[in-house]
Amino acid sequence: MTPASTTAAADARIPGTHPFAAHLRRAAAQPHRPWTPEDGALPSLYVSHGGGPMPLADPGWLDPLLRWARSLPRPRAILIVSAHWESAPLSLSAARPDELVYDFGGFDPIYHTFRYDTPDATALIREVTALLPDGERAHQHARRGLDHGAWVPMKIMYPEADVPVLQLSLPTDRPAELLAIGERLRPLRESGVLVVGSGHMTHGLPFLSRENFVDNAVPGWSADFDAWAADALARGDVDELARFRDAPGMPYAHPTVEHYTPLFVTLGAATEPTAPVVTLDGYGFGLSRRSFQVA
Repeated sequence: MTPASTTAAADARIPGTHPFAAHLRRAAAQPHRPWTPEDGALPSLYVSHGGGPMPLADPGWLDPLLRWARSLPRPRAILIVSAHWESAPLSLSAARPDELVYDFGGFDPIYHTFRYDTPDATALIREVTALLPDGERAHQHARRGLDHGAWVPMKIMYPEADVPVLQLSLPTDRPAELLAIGERLRPLRESGVLVVGSGHMTHGLPFLSRENFVDNAVPGWSADFDAWAADALARGDVDELARFRDAPGMPYAHPTVEHYTPLFVTLGAATEPTAPVVTLDGYGFGLSRRSFQVA
């Protein structure tokens, strides 16, 4: 079986009453034109990926993420940096892994049956490696699959599993170094590769309460940090964004910073960090879902 057909076979076993089954039907009814050189460079994306597999059952995530994907040509390949793989030196996932990384617990077991078998990414590995500084190599993990920060949003956006997806590790939390990595990756966009940073604009899980989960009440620290980030992004002020440790709402908005820092790979891969196009905003369980693309 081809990777896409393996995924399709697993998707066919999802109960018809599950929201993702309806999502698959909607996606199938929307043809997706492939990228061509005439389209020019694709934007780079920052995606707030939600908690574990929950977006797979939430139309508030499913619908806008699919619309976002369909607003762009179907990429030739996808390179994604996720908050859930912090590893130095710089590392790459397998070209065609056997399994996903189901790095979540406490959810319906059905999510451990979801698959996302995408085409072989060997060609993209070569392209990424060629863009690294002389003498520097990314460590190749022969078996590591995509973690949920990568496969959950990509399965929503590109459920046909017909685009090669490669994951790049997050090797540091230093904005300058991540911007430099993104800048190295910038030429990929010109050849139809989508560069994605996947995190969450606020991620203060230890400080959430029952009201956040039941009523989607927004904590002050989450709203304050989101407003600060939205203002700095709108002004294209990368230096201000790099001072995130002193931002309003910290350290509650990000007690650890790995869900914020993929943003710098996104901005580094952009031609100009001008005002981004916000594609998803609002809050989920009190956490900011702000996501954007930048040219």
